[in-house]
This record gives sequence, structure tokens and C-alpha cells, in this order.
Amino acid sequence: MTDSFNATQFLKTVSSSAGVYRMYDADGVVIYVGKAKDLKKRLSSYFRRNLPNVKTQALVSHIANIDVTLTPSETDALILENDYIKQYMPRYNVLLRDDKSYPYIFLSGHRHPRLAYHRGPQWEKGQYFGPYPNGGAVRESLHLMQKLFPIRQCDDLYYKARSRPCLQYQIARCSAPCVGKVSDEDYAEQVKLASLFLRGKDQQVIATLVAKMEQAAMALDYEEAARYRDQISALRRVAEQQEVSSDSGDMDVIGAYYASGIACFHLLFIRSGKIFGSRSYYPSVPDETEVSEVLRAFMLQFYLNLDSQRTLPREIVVSHEFDDIHELEDAIAQASNKRLLIKTKVRSERASFLRIADANAKNAVETRLSHQNTVEERFLLLEEALEQSQAINRMECFDISHTMGESTVASCVVFNREGPAKGEYRRYNINGITPGDDYAAMKQAIGRRFDKIEADGKIPDILFIDGGMGQLRIAQKVVNEKFAHLDVAPTLIGVAKGEGRKPGLETLIYGENEVAFSLPADSGALHLIQHIRDESHRFAITGHRNKRQKTRNTSTLESIPGVGPKRRKALLQYLGGLQQVKGASVAQLSKVPGISLEMAQTIHDALRG
Repeated sequence: MTDSFNATQFLKTVSSSAGVYRMYDADGVVIYVGKAKDLKKRLSSYFRRNLPNVKTQALVSHIANIDVTLTPSETDALILENDYIKQYMPRYNVLLRDDKSYPYIFLSGHRHPRLAYHRGPQWEKGQYFGPYPNGGAVRESLHLMQKLFPIRQCDDLYYKARSRPCLQYQIARCSAPCVGKVSDEDYAEQVKLASLFLRGKDQQVIATLVAKMEQAAMALDYEEAARYRDQISALRRVAEQQEVSSDSGDMDVIGAYYASGIACFHLLFIRSGKIFGSRSYYPSVPDETEVSEVLRAFMLQFYLNLDSQRTLPREIVVSHEFDDIHELEDAIAQASNKRLLIKTKVRSERASFLRIADANAKNAVETRLSHQNTVEERFLLLEEALEQSQAINRMECFDISHTMGESTVASCVVFNREGPAKGEYRRYNINGITPGDDYAAMKQAIGRRFDKIEADGKIPDILFIDGGMGQLRIAQKVVNEKFAHLDVAPTLIGVAKGEGRKPGLETLIYGENEVAFSLPADSGALHLIQHIRDESHRFAITGHRNKRQKTRNTSTLESIPGVGPKRRKALLQYLGGLQQVKGASVAQLSKVPGISLEMAQTIHDALRG
């Protein structure tokens, strides 16, 4: 506690009402947000002589000021506490960074509805199924739906432009409503069955199809009956694989595990008795925090984050009890107008789900700890190999990627004592150089990285250059210029590929004195260098390919007067790609929305110029 803060005087003026308090440090930064049923009683507990918790002692030692906000009830205090935590992100609070919206499967409301991946506001008319824990789960489900129900998944521009069935029709994954290969009634029937299936009504779907199969057989339409038979068989196989429960309904099951400063919450998303998927969350946890506080903070921030547009289940099953369970139920009901139950003691199927979630949470934490230990060991071995007197806390690696000088991209990846720090990765689009000049590209990238660097900036202890002596010399020259005004500078090491480009034969070169050395192929230090080198290579290639594809898709059209971003997008989507645009006739081009006959002629002439 700072000398300027008089706790005794402050506590004399604090109300005994419910409310929220914000603690500030000497710089006026909010360092902790909390809520209390009785503010005076709660805040007094921070200023006792013998504080049992190390985290609380550290918090109190930094308090310079406290603000309180009174609320009508404890439930309102809980909602306000969550708002303040999201606003200030205080360092002594448990923080859950879950700002992504959740994906859904969308069934549109068109004459011939389509199934599609959807994330974000639900503005378009139709049905939304979810939420799914991640995009991969949605894409997997859409792939499965294509096998079960011949419903289109193409976008509207592609659908409207068809004059003959596409490949999906040929492989029985779509009934081709775009060209009238199926009647509106039959297509609507398949859409209805798909909707029932996504809502978990498997048996109702199968019963409907069985009745249709028997009806077709009675009419001696054996080909039609065989199609229904195959669809029923596929549905039964899927139903058996997905079967979880007949009466569980909608619920989230949360397994929690906390060890060595790492907390993991593993969620099973169960909707209509089926596991939609699962997802692990790793909140940022201050040192010496109790597991009950971590769980309470996670539940508060996860379920009151209405910006994520998750649909809430009817119940939440949690592996541990925590404070404010009933207040949280009331707060969620007040914020979302939906009542739910939080259960900690369950039996039968729910207990089985909970064991699965707990086991996954524990395994995730142990895997992370094992990874951290391995990375830490490799850092120690690298310090020993390089004879570093000080600890290596930050390493960066640069690489250049291009194809015959086209779309040059430089990557910078960052590793710390926990491994890759992906949030700090950077790519640099290289411009204004002779195509294929890797030395100039390296000079530009490192120059931009350390432009206006100061002593308090993020300076790596080791800077790896993926390349030979030439690129290393350029990089060292730039670093010497950029760090001339500072007392510190990164140590540069070039990583030159060995004979036959085989891993384990790399030559390492110090940038300052150009002394070359190597490490044993089984050395953990070399494995760490290979890891950061390979990661920079992967990151550079990914950026280069994306840039190259974008350039090839748009550059030809960009050069045509009057063809702006909207018209380019319409042309590419409507006709299916740049090659199709190049091969289209004037009549075909004029059918694209926003393209007049005159503009179509201009585009046609330009592409054949």
C-alpha cells in the first residue's frame, strides 16, 4: 500500500451497501475490480494486519486509491463487476480473453435454401443452428450434412449463374435445384429433414424416410426406394456415432483443472442431447490465486459476455463449487432474459460428461506444463551452448519468401521462455526493391522492425537470420545503425542450411565476428533453433502465398478502367474465378450484376489485349 493512501480514513466513509470497488495504483491504473454484498466489510478485510494470501499482500502493497460504486443488489453488482473487468483488464483479476463470436450453421430462407457457415450478427432471415465451439466443428458438420441431404451449399451468385449442374450433383451431394433437377416440393422436404436432423430429431427423420421408402416400393419405383434406403443407412450410422443421451437437452459441461499457475476450463457443448464439440479456455491467472476464485471469474466473464452471441443452454454443469453461484444465475437471467441452472453435484449421464470434461482439462494443463518444461530446458541448453552470461528471454527470427521475385514477404517470429509468442508475429510486405534481391528485402524488413527503437522497447536477446553470410552481414549492418544510440543490442546469429539442406547439419554464424560453429544434431539447443527457424519459414511462406494469390486474382482486373473492387468481386464470384472471367464471352460478362454491355465489351477486350 502506498504511503499516500490512508486506509483508516477511507474505511470510515465506505457504505455497507452492495456494490463494486476499483483499486488503483500510483499511476492511476486500475489493478483490481471486485464486488461485495457489504462493501465496508469486504474492503476492511484487505487492510488487516495478517493477510493470509500472498496475492492479496502484493495487491494491497500497490493500492493508491479506491473507488466504489453502489448498486441496488448483489446481482447488479455482479453485472457491473464484469463490465469493469472487460473495460480495465486489471492485472490482479483473473482475465478470460474470449472476444471471438461463435460460429453457426445457417439454413437460409430462400426458395431453394442453402446450408452455410455463419459467424457474426444474425441479420439474414433463416434458421441458425449452434453455437459450435469453433469453425472446424461447423465445417465438419457441413461436410457430413452434404453426405446426408442433397442441399446446396454454394453462395447465391454461383447458384444464380448456373446453366448446368456442377460437380456436387454428379457425386450426389446436391440435387441441383439451380437447373431444375429436383422439384420444389422434394427439395423442401429434404430441407425440412435437414432442419430436424440439426435439431437432434434423428429418429423422426429416419421414420419419415422409412415411410417414403415403403411408399416408393409399393409404387414399384425401386430406384427411388433404393435412394431412400441408402439415405436411411447413412443416417443410422451417423446417429449411432453421435448418440449421447435421449434426455440431456441443452447444457454446457465444464471441467476445471488448475496447477502451477495454469488454469484450463474444458467445455463440452451439448445441444439436443449431442456433443456439438468441445473447447479449452486458458484464462490469465495472477500468482497465488485460489481455484474457487479462478472458476468464479471464468464463469462470470464467459457467461456474461453477451457480445459473443452464444445461445445459452438450459443448464451448466461445473466440476467445482464457487462463490456467488445463485447470484450468477440471477445476473445471467437479468442480462439475457433466459433462466438457467448451475449444477455442481450430478449423477448418471451428467456425471459421465463431467468426468470427460475434467479428464480433458487435466490433460491440457499437464501437456502445457510438459511443453513449458521442455522449452525451458532447451533455453537453458541454448544459453550454455552460446555461453550467455544473462538469461535469454526473447528470441526473434527473420525469413524472406517469394516466387521468382514475385510477392516478396518477410516474416518475424518471436519465442519466449514459454515457446512461440504468436501474438507478436509480424509480416512485412516488401516493396521498392529489385525482384529476387533477398539482401535488399532483409535490409528493409529489419530496418522497419527496429525503426525508432528505444531502450524500453521490445529488444530480442538473440536475433536469428534464416540465411547465409550475405544476409547476416546486411542484418548486422542495419542493427548496428539502428542501435548506435543505445547501450544494448541483440546478438545476431545466422542459420545457414547444411549439406543437402538436411536438418541437423546447419551452420551457425555469429553476426558480429562472423565466427561459424555448429551444434550436435541431437542437441536440445539446436532443436530450439530449428523450431524458431522452421516457424519463421512457415509464417513467411503462408504470407507470401496469400499475397501472391490475391495479386494474381485481382491485378489483371485492376488494370481495367471502371472496374473497381465491387465489380471485381461480382465478376469473380458470379463466374467462379479469374480464369472463368478471362474465358467468358461478352454476353456472359454482361449477365454479371453491375456490368453493362458496354463495360462487358471493355473487359473482354482488355483481357484479350
